[in-house]
Amino acid sequence: MSTSNGPATLSWRDLRDPRTLLATGFGTGFAPAAPGTVGSLLGTAIWWFVFADLDFLMRTASAFAVFFFGVLIVEAVVKRHNLGDEPAIVLDEIVGVWFALLFVPKSLPWVAAAFILFRIADIAKPWPVSWIDTRYTGGLGIMADDLIAGLMAAAVVSIAWLVLAPT
Repeated sequence: MSTSNGPATLSWRDLRDPRTLLATGFGTGFAPAAPGTVGSLLGTAIWWFVFADLDFLMRTASAFAVFFFGVLIVEAVVKRHNLGDEPAIVLDEIVGVWFALLFVPKSLPWVAAAFILFRIADIAKPWPVSWIDTRYTGGLGIMADDLIAGLMAAAVVSIAWLVLAPT
């Protein structure tokens, strides 16, 4: 869901809780403008420096592992603070962009394309992203729509790579 269930919101004081620290992307979710984009930029930087040089199987396993732990982390934070899809929670964008980047080489143009396509899918929420977003709540709902947005971006970038990449 895209709105809070109540008046509660997160604040910088909540970062003392390690789960909130992770859910907010080490506080990047408190960016005054476009926190989802800032979280996605953090996710892209993490991918570039940590995951890009791993083989495909390790990148995929790592993304799914963090996704599943992310569901638990985000669920704990939203329950503790009585939140919906709080804008400060950006772990979903951090992990979602990793799925968008699964098939791209460590090349700035391809990474930028995957990032932009992910942000478009995450913001515009085309089907099935919108379907997930409206049907699931809590940690799973918050994380899953970004997983689907990331996979959609990955599919488009992969097709572009097959068409445009030199043989």
